[in-house]
This record gives sequence, structure tokens and C-alpha cells, in this order.
Amino acid sequence: MEGLSFIIGVIGNIISVLVFLSPVGTFIRIVQHRNTEEFESLPYICTLLNSSLWTYYGLTKPGALLVATINGFGIAVETVYVILFLIYAPAKMKAKTAILVGILDVGFLGAVILVTRLSMHGDLRIDVTGFICAALNIVMYGSPLVAMRTVITTKSVVYMPFFLSFFLFLNGGIWALYAVLVRDYFLGVPNGIGFLLGTAQLVLYAIYRNGKASKSRSDGLEEGWEHEHLIASSE
Repeated sequence: MEGLSFIIGVIGNIISVLVFLSPVGTFIRIVQHRNTEEFESLPYICTLLNSSLWTYYGLTKPGALLVATINGFGIAVETVYVILFLIYAPAKMKAKTAILVGILDVGFLGAVILVTRLSMHGDLRIDVTGFICAALNIVMYGSPLVAMRTVITTKSVVYMPFFLSFFLFLNGGIWALYAVLVRDYFLGVPNGIGFLLGTAQLVLYAIYRNGKASKSRSDGLEEGWEHEHLIASSE
């Protein structure tokens, strides 16, 4: 069983790398234009927080090294994304990004680590950290609901890119399976929800794949969905 869970975990790591790197095209565009345009920094700030918490969880819980390694990679990637926002965003967005990073990625993360390290020990520390990670992950996995509602309303999947939905479906499924094998409920519940939402997205894609929408609306909404999505990986 340990060998199978390790193999599943490695596969999950590979898929998660693809999910973490999915916004690279956006940031290439930002660097080329030297402007963040209308893109929001909040998704990347939240993903950085998410990856940081899961890395801490993976290092705290025995046998959760695969969770720590992929989210450590996520920290590096999301840090680059946030730095690019701080470099190329307009002054107002730059200030907003800096404030949110200070509150979430420094203040909140530091408080969680400080409280759990100083006042909790053993299983209690692991359980509290896992609960916080799972709660944040559930919130992040709920972000595609906006795109799903748009697809149903417009009867067009132009607002929900297939490959992003597909990789999120795979990511949720593989990590939910890994969580079952290692009996980690904190890992399993949010990824099980992610798997179900990913399945629903693919079903919607199958139903509305031949739908059409006006080009002007589709361009803007597709970008909004692709670049505002809160990425949840091995969490």
C-alpha cells in the first residue's frame, strides 16, 4: 500500500506542477507589455498562502513529504508571480498587492505557524493545521462556480477553457485518491470536492461545447476565468 500511495503521490506532483505553471502565458504577456493590465493579483496571493500552509502541514505531519515538496515548488512559482505584479502593476494595484501579501502571506501565515508551534503539540498541531488548510482549499475550489454559472447562462463553454478544467479535474481526483490511501481526511475532503466540481465542469463542457457567444464578450470572460481562477494543487 505504501508503494502504491507513493506512486500516486508522484503522479499528483507532476499534475500539480502543470497546474501551478498554467498561468505562465499570462505572465509572459505581462512582462512583454510591462503592465498587468486588468489582471488581479489576489488569486496568486491566495495560492501562495495555500501552498505555504500545505508545505507547513506536510513538514509537520510524518509521512507527508510529497505534500510538502510539491507545495514548496508552488511557493517558488507563486512568489515569482507576485513579484512580477509588484514590478509591473500600476501604483494602485501595486499597493493593494503589497498590503494583501503583508496581511495574508506574512501576517496570517506567521500567526498560524507561531500559534501552532508555541501552544500545540503532536496530533493537535497536525489536526489544527490540516483543518485550516482544508478550509482554505475548499474556498479556493469553489471559485470555478462563477464560470460554471456563466456557462449555463450563456450556453457556451468559451468562458471555461477545457484544459484548465481537465487538469483541475485530474488534480483533485489524484490527490483525493492519494488521501484515501494514506487516510488523510484533511487532504481528502477538499480534493474530493475539487474532483466533483471538475467532473461537473467537464459535463458542462460536453453539453455546451457547440455553443457560441459573441467574440467581444468571450475574449474578456475567458481571460477573466483563466487568470482569476484560484489554483488549488496538491492541497
